[in-house]
Amino acid sequence: MAAKKLRRAGLSQELCERLSRHQITTCQDFLCLSFLELMKVTGQSYYDVQKLLCKVSRACAPKMQTAYEMKLRKSVSPSSAFLSTTLHSLDKVLHGGVPCGSLTEITGPPGCGKTQFCIMTSVLATLPVSMGGLDGAVIYIDTESAFSAERLIEIAGNRFPTYFDSEEKLLCMTRSIHLYQELTCGSVLKRIMSLEEEIISKKVKLVIIDSIASVVRKEFDTKLQGNLIERSNFLARGASVLKYLAEEFSMPVILTNQITTSLSNGLAIQADRVSPADDLSLSEGASGSGKRESGCVTAALGNTWSHSVNTRLILQYHDLPTRQLLVAKSPVAPFSAFFYTIEKSGLVLQDNQPTPGNGRARLRQVQQHWEWRVCMSGQLGPHHLTRLYSTSATLHPPGCLPEDLSSPCFNNELQSLL
Repeated sequence: MAAKKLRRAGLSQELCERLSRHQITTCQDFLCLSFLELMKVTGQSYYDVQKLLCKVSRACAPKMQTAYEMKLRKSVSPSSAFLSTTLHSLDKVLHGGVPCGSLTEITGPPGCGKTQFCIMTSVLATLPVSMGGLDGAVIYIDTESAFSAERLIEIAGNRFPTYFDSEEKLLCMTRSIHLYQELTCGSVLKRIMSLEEEIISKKVKLVIIDSIASVVRKEFDTKLQGNLIERSNFLARGASVLKYLAEEFSMPVILTNQITTSLSNGLAIQADRVSPADDLSLSEGASGSGKRESGCVTAALGNTWSHSVNTRLILQYHDLPTRQLLVAKSPVAPFSAFFYTIEKSGLVLQDNQPTPGNGRARLRQVQQHWEWRVCMSGQLGPHHLTRLYSTSATLHPPGCLPEDLSSPCFNNELQSLL
């Protein structure tokens, strides 16, 4: 809330312009100054400055509300609480779709459809409320030069052929999506800091950053002393402003992330698959020195960033052309898995989706989790599989149930998920 612009704190335009000449534009900038400094830059008396401080403090202080008030507000206007993905099984699990007022992260290996998901949600946000959209504009910050206007039009025309039945409607939709290509951390942060005024003037209802990890991992080598602290500060500051914008304007903010494999010796390497959970350990395997190492495939950018996002969706490869979407973190949804393909109309869920809590579906999730661990370990020996299957040393195809369900290890692992 401290990132709130002074223009929205109730100060006069003349005073705001005077303060901006001293690079004082947010409530935080204003409140960090002493009384004497404020008297100097505003030209007002001690008493008037004291009133200004109270006014600015009230404007940026979080307003207390009860759980009943939150529930009532969402029930009165359910369309303002979520942005529907039009993936009906996913929307059902998420209680409506991508939540407004919080940060949603899409993570996964390259080529799984993260950018396709972002382009698809860009189209959805421009749709009228009666069609599940937000009837607003979109700010799309592209850090990888991956955005395609042609793909945007293709998804819109094929997903909603009845609504986008003319070239004029398609062109009108493209005018509502404002693209910024920012290739450095400094330019991304500068853009984030300037979003508030753009959101108001352009009636923005969705902000997308694709991807936040791209610029961070290029500029910050965590092996160098001091870089990790600088990176954490950059991410914390960016996440703080984005959270404020999401809450203040009750809109969804979508960010894409990459994945990494972290080993116990501190090394980190790129991985081509992602685990079916937020943070899973690899099976132990012998290293070249004879020592056992362990690690995990997880979203990049570390724990600080992981705690900043409210919802995490993981996209991963399955059997081509099928991919898998996992709800790995959500304040309202259980861990869930869905299969999808990428078509001309964007992401399309496959039929017969597993339901959260379904016994056989959870068995499949358990087995796929353990098979993934064996694959990532690079060692297909029996000692890996016996952690789940007491008698089998064969890697079963994904989705098949193990023959031996009596294994204590399997039952223990299963009970932890049921």
